[in-house]
Amino acid sequence: TFVHTGMLYWQRPVFLPCLFLKVTEEAGNISEQNKKKDASQAPTPVIMFPGSRVNSTGGLRRQKRDWVIPPINVAENSRGPFPQMLVSIRSDQDQDISIRYSITGVGADQPPNEVFSIDPVLGKMFVTKPLDREHRSSYHLRAHAVDMNGNQVENPIDLYIFVIDMNDNRPEFKNQVYNGSVDEGSKPGTYVMHLSAFDADDNTTANGMVRYRILSQTPHSPIPNMFTINSETGDIMTVAPGLDREKVSQYTIIVQATDMEGNLNFGLSNTATAIITVTDINDNPPMLTSRTFSGEVPENTVDVAVANLTVIDADQPHSPNWNAIYRIISGDPTGHFTIRTDPVSNDGMVTVVKPVDFEMNRAFMLTVVVSNQAHLASGIQSSLQSTAGVTISVKDVNEPPYFPTNPKQIRFEEGVPTGTSLTTFSASDPDRLQMQQIIRYSKLNDPANWLSINRTSGQIVTTGMLDRESVYVKNNIYEATFLATDNGSPEASGTGTLQIYLIDINDNPPALVPRESQICERMNKNVNGVNITAADADTDPNAGPFVFELPNFPSSIRRNWTIARISGDYARLALRYQVYLEPGMYEVPIIVSDSGNPPLSNRSVIKVKVCPCDDNGDCTTLGAVAAAGLGTGAIIFILICIIILLCMVLLFVVWIKRREKERQTKQLLIDPEDDVRDNILKYDEEGGGEEDQDYDLSQLQQPDSLEHIISKPPGVRRVDERPIIPESQYPIRPVVPHPGDIGDFIHEGLRAADNDPTAPPYDSLLVFDYEGSGSTAGSVSSLNSSSTGDQDYDYLNDWGPRFKKLADMYGGGDDD
Repeated sequence: TFVHTGMLYWQRPVFLPCLFLKVTEEAGNISEQNKKKDASQAPTPVIMFPGSRVNSTGGLRRQKRDWVIPPINVAENSRGPFPQMLVSIRSDQDQDISIRYSITGVGADQPPNEVFSIDPVLGKMFVTKPLDREHRSSYHLRAHAVDMNGNQVENPIDLYIFVIDMNDNRPEFKNQVYNGSVDEGSKPGTYVMHLSAFDADDNTTANGMVRYRILSQTPHSPIPNMFTINSETGDIMTVAPGLDREKVSQYTIIVQATDMEGNLNFGLSNTATAIITVTDINDNPPMLTSRTFSGEVPENTVDVAVANLTVIDADQPHSPNWNAIYRIISGDPTGHFTIRTDPVSNDGMVTVVKPVDFEMNRAFMLTVVVSNQAHLASGIQSSLQSTAGVTISVKDVNEPPYFPTNPKQIRFEEGVPTGTSLTTFSASDPDRLQMQQIIRYSKLNDPANWLSINRTSGQIVTTGMLDRESVYVKNNIYEATFLATDNGSPEASGTGTLQIYLIDINDNPPALVPRESQICERMNKNVNGVNITAADADTDPNAGPFVFELPNFPSSIRRNWTIARISGDYARLALRYQVYLEPGMYEVPIIVSDSGNPPLSNRSVIKVKVCPCDDNGDCTTLGAVAAAGLGTGAIIFILICIIILLCMVLLFVVWIKRREKERQTKQLLIDPEDDVRDNILKYDEEGGGEEDQDYDLSQLQQPDSLEHIISKPPGVRRVDERPIIPESQYPIRPVVPHPGDIGDFIHEGLRAADNDPTAPPYDSLLVFDYEGSGSTAGSVSSLNSSSTGDQDYDYLNDWGPRFKKLADMYGGGDDD
């Protein structure tokens, strides 16, 4: 290796590899010395390809050893000018053939592209822009040498480019404000909190080595330097004693971070704020504001605050170091009082939890001590003001009378006569220190109204017969409640309950159970029967065992039936062997007796249904009907009656059908399509029109005389009124013709109309309803006919088939 005209050449150290390393070191020293010179005067290193050579046959011939190419160092943030030459790459074959040079890799032909470039002819490599080590600290490129045909002339060489760090980044804190805490009273050297700053520069150099220091502390109490910080780690610790939350609860510290190992002349700095909260410890015992407190409580009251204890505590409010706990250490052995803490004010409220009695205690002298939820800090002693005396005075009030024995129980037999004195239920007045009071008694609750109580003495007397079997008696006990009232001011009353245990007597005869059953009509060796028992409202020994027996009268009972005892409460009723009874319902009387002293008997009747049975001993269907009490003859009679009734109904239906058929065979004189029975339909009657709300119903009737028409002045007559001329007398006919004679009815009416000169059409006979007066429309019913002259009705033939009948009646010519 040698230096020529400012250019540095690297030859192959085939025989002298050690010399290469030495010369490289010298070249590095030369480069280090030239850093102070202008960049234009710095020598440009030349890198020769150490790879294989091309032999005479056109192939490559490998050397015995390749060179180790040293890395290329480039300072970041260079100001140029750009492009700035870094190194020159040469092949020792460029004297013989034309060589083309190129580079590949990240920063050349891979993103980020065109950071580095090379002159393909001269082999000079350039950097085209400033580099940023924090963005990318190194590049790996490969240099290639080919001939004009693109054939590889040299093996590619690796180029490593390192970006030299510059101190161009300040230390940065993650947060601008840090929060920490430390207990008050902490000793020097107590860890408080940690701060850290990050420098993007190379931390292996002074550019990235950060140091910390405290710039200021607020407030300066008790001294300006209460805290210190580790310059390398950023840990803040206490440096002096005297932290007291009650004096200073928070400190604000400004911390500075500087790189270049804290050199303020060359390093870059940044600051952050540390807020240190002094946390509370229980170093202040609670103190009562007075050594004595007092209060008053009425007797027999509970859950009432009678005194209020106030306390002072300098620790943090609403914390365990401040919350007060009150205890009564003497003066209340029976536990009448407790002290509850007000969660807002921290005061103690002396509360009555058990009623106090003025006659027993007129006053209480309590000793109270107060403490915190948290224990006092080490070395802190309790204050003498943590103890106080509380005097509670008891106020006398009028107390209600009370029954010493409540409830009071007594025992009596049921059925005692009315007016029997049961007991004296008296009450006592607890107000012994007041004037003698009078107690009056009254009944509060007596469900059966069996008792009464003397108003002054409290004596209880029966007003009705006590019955243990009553619905008001539960488990043999009858309860009544009484009231005792004094004459104090105000009046007070107390209640007492009297429980009467009723002893049972034999006052209820037994009743047979069941009352109905069934049995087969034929018994086989008395293997079947009816199990019977009895029910008695009384209890032992006035109930079972029961005695069952058949009465002597009538004699047929004992002749047909038998009773066999099964147990003390059960027996079996059965037919006697080889006795046959007709199916039916039989009433069997049975005498039942209980075990009372004396015993009570009852004659009960059981209805036994005797019926034919199948092989399983169950009543058959026919047998059940027969057993219901109907014999065979009765059943046959009922069936015959049903058949006769059905025949009568059938004959009536046939008669109705036949009569209907006879009516249909008699034809009318008119065509079926003109049959008035089919064409005249009544739908509904909707009343009059708008102007007839107050019309006179008499106008709808046929007038009996014509004077109201004759008396009208000329020119006022209506065209739809009947003509004032003598009318023909028609033969008298039934008002409602028989439906079968409708044809004759119409025929007679037609003949009479043809022979009557005053017959229709005139309008008065066509009035169906009266719709009011003043109609603006004339009558549309008139055919403009004359009652005296001949009229031509042939035009009715032109009106269609519905007027054919009228045309035949009035347009028939001389035949009519």
